This record gives sequence, C-alpha cells and structure tokens, in this order.
Amino acid sequence: MTSDPGRPPAVDPSCEEEADGGLPLSPRAWRVTIVGLHLVFVALLAIAVATIVLAPLAGSKPLLLSALAALAVAYAFLGAPALTSRDQRRAQAYLAVLVVVFGILAWEEPALLFLLFIGYTHVWFLVESLRRGIVWTLALALASTLGPGIEWTRGNEPLSGPGQTLVGLAFSIAMGIWISRVLEQSKERALLIRELERTRVELARLHHAQGMAAERERLAREVHDTLAQGYTSIVVLAQTAAAGLPPGADGVAERLALIEEVARENLAEARAMVAAFSPLALDSATLVEALERLVERFGRETGLATRLDTAALGRAELSRSEEVVLLRGAQEALANVRRHASATAVVLRISSVGTGQSRQVSVHVEDDGVGFDPEDAVGVGLAGLRDRAEEVGGTVDVVSAPGEGTRVTVRVPAR
Repeated sequence: MTSDPGRPPAVDPSCEEEADGGLPLSPRAWRVTIVGLHLVFVALLAIAVATIVLAPLAGSKPLLLSALAALAVAYAFLGAPALTSRDQRRAQAYLAVLVVVFGILAWEEPALLFLLFIGYTHVWFLVESLRRGIVWTLALALASTLGPGIEWTRGNEPLSGPGQTLVGLAFSIAMGIWISRVLEQSKERALLIRELERTRVELARLHHAQGMAAERERLAREVHDTLAQGYTSIVVLAQTAAAGLPPGADGVAERLALIEEVARENLAEARAMVAAFSPLALDSATLVEALERLVERFGRETGLATRLDTAALGRAELSRSEEVVLLRGAQEALANVRRHASATAVVLRISSVGTGQSRQVSVHVEDDGVGFDPEDAVGVGLAGLRDRAEEVGGTVDVVSAPGEGTRVTVRVPAR
C-alpha cells in the first residue's frame, strides 16, 4: 500500500502487529467503531428517505430516492468492505459515488445535506493519506455547494446554505489533520515500543550467554582444582609405588602401570574439559590465531601430524558468539580425535562461502582414523555443540564411516 509522504500509511487497526505501526484503537474498539458507522449511516439514510417521502419538497422525489438507493448499494458493496479490508480501489470507487450522490442531493434538495456528517466521516475513514483526504473532502464540498451556490447567485437561496457547507468543509479538514497527527504519533510510539522490546530481548539473550559463560568458567576451575589435580596425584603415586617395588613383583607393577595409564587418560579428558570451558583467547587474538595455537598445542601433546589450512578463508565478519562456536567446535572435534580416532594425521580447515545474507564461515576437522557410524554414535559433546551452534543460527555436520576417518564441520552465518 502506498502512502503520501506527509502522512503515515493507513493501517487496518484490527492488525496491530503489522510492521507499519499501530493505531490508538484495539481490534475490539475498531470493530465497535465500524458497527457504529454502519448504524449511523443506516439511521441518517432512513431519516433522509423519510424526509423525501413525508415532507413537501421542491426537488424530484424519484430522483432523490434513486440517488439514496445508489448510495446505499455503493456503501454495501464498496464502502463497508473497504472499511475492514483497506481495499483502496473499493474505497476510491465508493467515494466517487458519494460525490455524485451529494451533487444530486445538493442540486435537487439542499435540505438533505445533513448527510454530509456521515459523508465527511467516510472520507477520513477510507483514505490512506492526508493529501487524498483533503482532495476528496474538497470534491465532496464542491459537489454539495455547486447547486446551492448557483441558486444563491440567482437570489433563490439564502447564504446560510453554502455557508454551512463551507463550515462543514473546514471542520472536516481540521478533523483530518488532527487524526493524521494522532496516527503519526501512534506509529512512532508503536515503533519505539517494538524497538524497546527488541532491545529487551537482546539484553536477555546477552545476559543468558554471559551467565552460561560464567558457569562454564566456574566448572573449568572446579575440574582443574579437583579432578585434574586428583588424576595428577594418582599418576605420581603410581609412578612412586612402581619405583619402590622389589624385584620380581611383576604382577603388581603391571597393575600399577594400568592404574597410571587410566589416570593419564582421565587426566587428558579433564584437561580437555578445562580447555573447552575456559575463557577463549580471543580478546587479544583473532579467530585464526586462536585456531593456530589450538592446532599447535594439539600436535605437541598428541604427536600427530596436525596442520591448519586457511587458504579458502575470505573476508568475513563474525560476532564474538559466532567465533566462540567455531573455536569450541574445533576443540570438541580435536578432543574426539584424541580419545577415539587412533589417527596419524589431522587437518583443520577454516573457510568462507556464499555472499550477502547466505554467507557462511565453517571450520572442518578431518582425521584419518578408524571412523565410526554416526547413526549409532551418541555423544554428549557433539550434542552440546549442535545446541550451541543453533543458538547463533549455525549447524554441525559429522561425516564418517568405519575405517574411513571422520570429518566434523561447524558452520555459522557471517556478514
């Protein structure tokens, strides 16, 4: 729907959630107003018909009754539907009929111009801009003044007839300007309310994310201070006990070696959890730099051939939360390689694809390990990663098969 630059677009008040602003009427109040308009129209039309039938008039009664009948039909099939549907073609057609009918009434019997009350009201309820409202009001006033004005110039009509029409015209235009200003203020208020609501939702989201980050940091400290330290102590105690065994205690040495091995494996998992939950090293580094450090540390700790490929990474803007998802995805994938893959080489790739709103940045972690069937695998880490990615509109894909290695891909939207 188009609108005049000087006035906000007309909006169906029964739809307060449309994007172009709200009106100072609730849906129920708008329905009551429409019913009121219908009742007033019927009542005034009945009074006009009674006046024509019962009162002695100088004009042609058949012509006047025909004009009122045309007005009633036009209102039933054009004006009333346009009030609820905001169909401007019907509205313009009805207003054209309205102008013609009032021209006939004014020419034949000016006493019936009390119907201008509902005529002017219909104009401002049907038009979509201030300029069009003024144009149709002037057209209606001109049609209503033409007949009495000619008679006045001939001395057959008192000045009060055209004067009353002009007073009604001035009042109608003033009312239209006032309504337009009220609608403009209502639109601005509705836009402000929606903006405040969006801000509230965004603040709630950020507060939730901050709370989750704080909880992860707390868990990281707890794991570091309890589980990791405990496993380290077990490793040291197992080594000390093994060093103090007398010759020939091979069975005990084997059990101590097994204890040390299990403790080391759990220590590695505890450290991986700490790395995954700890604050990101992104405040003083880019995402690529953080990934480089992650890959370098992983290769040093595991002894695997590990490299980072950034050749396909173009220029892309990411929010902090999106960078967090990509880095956490790389950490989770590498942790799974450490625990399950039995791989000899790992490649981590970061790339960007697409343009505009479809642009994405992805991190791929691919190994040459034993692989698995993704349909049968249930992992808490990947499930949590998928949830985290969905929070920023991203996705996580896992491609693997027994004996064919694994590729984990994390994608997030970019700008």
